Amino acid sequence: MNYTEAIEYIHSVNWTFCNPGLERVSELCSALGNPQDKLKFIHVAGTNGKGSFCAMLDSVLRAQGYRVGLFTSPYILEFGERMRVDGENISERELCELVELVKPIADKMEDKPTEFELITALAFLHFANKGCDYVVLECGLGGRLDATNIIKTPLLLVITGIALDHTAILGDTHEKIAAEKAGIIKSGTEVLWCGSHEGAYRVIKEQAQRLNAHITKVDRSSLKIRKTSLDGTVLDFKNYESLTLSLLGSYQPINATNVLSAIELLRAHGVTISDGAIRKGLASTVWHARFEVISKEPLMIADGGHNPEGVDGAIESVKQYFPTERVGIVTGVMADKDYKYMAKRMSEVASDVFCLTPDNPRALPAEDYARVFSSLGVNAVACGSVEDAVASALLWAKKTKSPVICLGSLYMYGDIVKALGKQ
Repeated sequence: MNYTEAIEYIHSVNWTFCNPGLERVSELCSALGNPQDKLKFIHVAGTNGKGSFCAMLDSVLRAQGYRVGLFTSPYILEFGERMRVDGENISERELCELVELVKPIADKMEDKPTEFELITALAFLHFANKGCDYVVLECGLGGRLDATNIIKTPLLLVITGIALDHTAILGDTHEKIAAEKAGIIKSGTEVLWCGSHEGAYRVIKEQAQRLNAHITKVDRSSLKIRKTSLDGTVLDFKNYESLTLSLLGSYQPINATNVLSAIELLRAHGVTISDGAIRKGLASTVWHARFEVISKEPLMIADGGHNPEGVDGAIESVKQYFPTERVGIVTGVMADKDYKYMAKRMSEVASDVFCLTPDNPRALPAEDYARVFSSLGVNAVACGSVEDAVASALLWAKKTKSPVICLGSLYMYGDIVKALGKQ
């Protein structure tokens, strides 16, 4: 089996019409010898901030010298990003070998695993084969019925926050979504709540109490921002002074306080993490498409904010870094998102908007999105391709000497970066 065949097998569409549940992934992992039972996990759920949290914690643990597995989704540039060990994507050879091992088992199952269930099992096997000391494990969707939730005894469970997203699947209120996320809580475990919605917190706290799990709420009262620029952010938090964050965005200091609070709990449970590792890890974290500078001349920034809360964070970041400027925006969005609200927020900072249709079956046509912006009094054009949108935005930026923000969908990041490289 070559790499193309392996990827085609993983993405096989005839596995996608299945009822939610953990039975299939449990059966598959059992046949593989339950590799997940050999690993120690930090399990992370939440609507926004999961990826940045996981990337920062992974970087800190690696700075301490641990062998760390990192499981995230979706991938941004290449599939191997979804399962990393020591900061390195799974290689094409390793993925092919794993798929060759797993395929006969999956094919024999009466109820075939879904794509995400297969990927989760492959990741568990990869991390076990690599002898990872710890695995930072991001939920794919929700929590209760997410394939990652077959793990038994995580060291720490983290819920980064609750916002309205995937409402057709998870529920149409914060409380309903919180109940799904709280499904990752296991009996007697340590839980960290990083969100701000009180109704969601009550649901999660009640679930923790039912399972005799200890829940800690992040206290950000001591957070102080010393300096922020496109070179990074310097902050104080509790006993830490002048910590440097490499990740940009007004929301990243919040994510950093979540990571630092998680580290306190891990230390209390016997995990050695030095202050030096914390400083080194936070200062060297790399995480694409989160207010990431992808071009300096002219200035272009990409942010994967793809729901109302994510776009709120991106717009507040624009206001923080460019308080007196109007910016250009390259944007595309999924039709099932609250794109009218997102466009309204973008209109607060936008001079001109270049709309595109992301490469996804759920995408809203660029023409429809451009009409929404025009109704808000913003100059907006529908571009026929990602290349056209990027070229038009760059031309505008050179003429106006203003920054461009690419925002609205993680699915368009890779195409934007490729298009930028062709200019």
